[in-house]
Amino acid sequence: MKISLRRSLPFSVVLALVLACAAEPAGDVQQTADHLVGSILTGPSMNTLHELADGFGPRVSGSPSYEHAAEWAADRFRSYGIQNVRLEAFTLPNGWQRGWAQGEMTSPVERPLHVASLGWSPSTQQGGVQGDVIVIGDLSADSIKAQAAQIKDHIVLFDAAKAFADGYRKVLPLLRPAYGLLRDEGALAVLFPDREKDNVLNAHAAGYHATLGPLPVVQTGMEDAQMMLRLLQEPKGRVTVKLEVQNATSGTTQVHNVVAEIRGREHPDEWILIGAHLDSWDFGTGAQDNGTGSAMVLEAARAIASLAQPPRRSIRFALWGGEEEGILGSLAYTQAHRAELDKCVAVLNTDNGAGHPRGWKVEGRKDLKAAMEPISESLLKGLSGDDLSMDVTYDTDHGPFLLQGIPALDLEVDMAHYMEIHHKSSDTFDKVDPLNFKADAAIVAVTAWAVAQDPQPISAHIDHAAVGEIIRKAGLEDFLKELGVWNP
Repeated sequence: MKISLRRSLPFSVVLALVLACAAEPAGDVQQTADHLVGSILTGPSMNTLHELADGFGPRVSGSPSYEHAAEWAADRFRSYGIQNVRLEAFTLPNGWQRGWAQGEMTSPVERPLHVASLGWSPSTQQGGVQGDVIVIGDLSADSIKAQAAQIKDHIVLFDAAKAFADGYRKVLPLLRPAYGLLRDEGALAVLFPDREKDNVLNAHAAGYHATLGPLPVVQTGMEDAQMMLRLLQEPKGRVTVKLEVQNATSGTTQVHNVVAEIRGREHPDEWILIGAHLDSWDFGTGAQDNGTGSAMVLEAARAIASLAQPPRRSIRFALWGGEEEGILGSLAYTQAHRAELDKCVAVLNTDNGAGHPRGWKVEGRKDLKAAMEPISESLLKGLSGDDLSMDVTYDTDHGPFLLQGIPALDLEVDMAHYMEIHHKSSDTFDKVDPLNFKADAAIVAVTAWAVAQDPQPISAHIDHAAVGEIIRKAGLEDFLKELGVWNP
């Protein structure tokens, strides 16, 4: 029987139903699962999330607020009695913090524009830039060079409907070179229309890898962009815009992943990893993306550390930096720990918010799905977490481990309303459903314990060719090549 954790159920009834459903199989693993579920459903997870989201606010990688949050998380792990806690450094090519942005249309009518800098965009000159707008819908080098005379001393407005008609991933190989070409041809700045109606803005970067962009790139509201396009289509249509952006930028910047470990009692050199990214964008406070995931990792650590004995294998708990800039922190970890990755039995990741629980994505691996089915059926069904999806993604921190052939699980939740707050100013603590959040955290902890406790590894590592076959079937090969993380 699948129990749906809904707000209408009294909490005591939810707890009783969860424990009753989880009590069917026998054995030590089941007893421990019961304990973990009860500990998390009655534990302090919402207080932990509140401290993280409201206490530190936005956590842009490399910013003081991110580093303060990392130190807080390390202290939190230690407070659970975990002795092996460390801050592991990696380097961003550039540091960046948002300052302020303003924009206005000065002709043919005067009106303010809804604008914000894209992440890792440089500042404009003091006093800003002002120029006529030229529209570009083809980002290829040939097209840009053909319009060189029109681009010089102009502000470029991307025609999003044309430029991104084939999807962002297919345009990505053109996008980053396009910024450089536009700068070389004398463009003053770029206006990047947002995809959200009502002039709502979504925080994102001008590129990947935290490298500073070659010229100011300013996102503008969808309706503002559409208005400019209409005005430019009129006879003798001409639009003039003034933009000013001031951001704080720096050179190479050190960022810290937070890693804690509970040593296994029988096979301490074998380990599984539970991870989530600690960084966030800065419009909201990163409550769902990814405060909830970070708090789930902390809760799993607290609950597992409270058990009478550790599992057979070691469990590492990781909170990553640099995810929003291209999954940089977890990638750096796989490079720094390459010599011991053969001892990594599995990676569990959570970064889809705290929607109603569904189960796990097994990232295209039939063997992993088959191995997870007994765990899902016996331990996760009562939490509505028994679904096993074959979807393959490289959109969060399981990705670098997936490319190493390590069994990777990514928490699957209902995301029907996730994009309503994702990367927006509305991503705040009050949007988190406590029951869904606690059920998701329980699934993470129970699954991790079951995998770490099993006498046999849940599934084998697969070789480079087998990984390549998975990503080719998923249509991800070109995307991963462009990111520079995949070489067939």
